[in-house]
Amino acid sequence: MTLRARQLNVGDTHSETVAHNLTRTQIVQYAGASGDYMPLHTDEVYAREVAGYPTVFAHGMLSMGATGVMLTNWVGDGRLTDYSARFTRQVWPGDDLTATATVTAIDSIEGQYFIQLDITTVNQNGETVIDGKATARIDP
Repeated sequence: MTLRARQLNVGDTHSETVAHNLTRTQIVQYAGASGDYMPLHTDEVYAREVAGYPTVFAHGMLSMGATGVMLTNWVGDGRLTDYSARFTRQVWPGDDLTATATVTAIDSIEGQYFIQLDITTVNQNGETVIDGKATARIDP
């Protein structure tokens, strides 16, 4: 199904679970894929004994990427024209993440339609871990 401007209203939302029971293995796999082996994300002893955290935690970009999957699932591949995020809280092994996009504006510019979105991703406790914005080109 193609998302269309005429089907949307300001205030419409779309939500998806983007991570369920995030594992240490997934965090380390992301480190390998991204090349970011910072010990806060990969070394349990370092995270606890040196940095003082209870355990390793996920890369912010892992959470942003998972949130981006929700966006492209909704608006379609190749439709995002802008996407930014602020990491507001650590994501720990075992966390469940739910991402939500809210339409804040629908614009027509030179015959093309764009939606402005507020993005929020929360953990299983309802705590915000990602706060962001996105713009997507959509059909009329």
